[in-house]
Amino acid sequence: MIDKGIILAGGAGTRLDPLTRAVSKQLLPVYDRPLIYHPICTLMRAGIRRFLVINTPHEQAPFRRLLGDGTQWGIEIEYAVQPSPDGLAQAFLVGRSFIGSDGCALILGDNIFIGDTLERPLREAAMREKGATIFGVQVERPRRHGVVDFDRQGRVVNILEKPVDPPSSVAVPGLYFYDDTVVERATALRPSARGELEITDLNNAYLADGLLHLEPLSDVIWLDPGDSDDLLDAGIRLRELQRDQGPIGDPTVTARDLGWLP
Repeated sequence: MIDKGIILAGGAGTRLDPLTRAVSKQLLPVYDRPLIYHPICTLMRAGIRRFLVINTPHEQAPFRRLLGDGTQWGIEIEYAVQPSPDGLAQAFLVGRSFIGSDGCALILGDNIFIGDTLERPLREAAMREKGATIFGVQVERPRRHGVVDFDRQGRVVNILEKPVDPPSSVAVPGLYFYDDTVVERATALRPSARGELEITDLNNAYLADGLLHLEPLSDVIWLDPGDSDDLLDAGIRLRELQRDQGPIGDPTVTARDLGWLP
């Protein structure tokens, strides 16, 4: 079972400038909680209790002040630095010593997942011993994301990064589970035309070996607050949902629900 998870919380957050000039995007509030609380809760629901938070060199202190070592939530949190934002797949090179010879999950520090049906596919992905698991969400603007290309039988044949002409409306959100070959595969990647180690290339490497699993998230809300409008909309959405459902994205509540706290 995968019990390690990386939260990638680097990047400049340029689309949220000037909010992100002094504060990391992942530390910004989404209604009543810091954005990074949500990916922590998502991985906790997968059964993951060992975390590596990767951020920029100048933002280590505020993350440590906010999250500590995780013991208050029954988890362990370590920290590492991504010197420059050279692609999502770089997380596995930065986190090489943390991962060791194990499998690992990766979630982007600005992705929010909400839904009662989310835990089952997360647990199944964490239990999968071989291959990689990605998730599929129907979106209105697939050009902004990695997009799944299917054949006529509905099988995945390719993952395309922000295509001009998307072959489907199924996007791949920033949540991935990988087996114990992930560091080796990430090491073998070459920078794309953008000069980055692309997570899409990593996923396609698993696909080429017949080891990529796609789990649809049909009843799950996915929020990706990339700009000011998205951030505001996400906060309003969370306020409305919490009025009916109670706290969302609260690691203390999640830990108690999982029986990790007395």
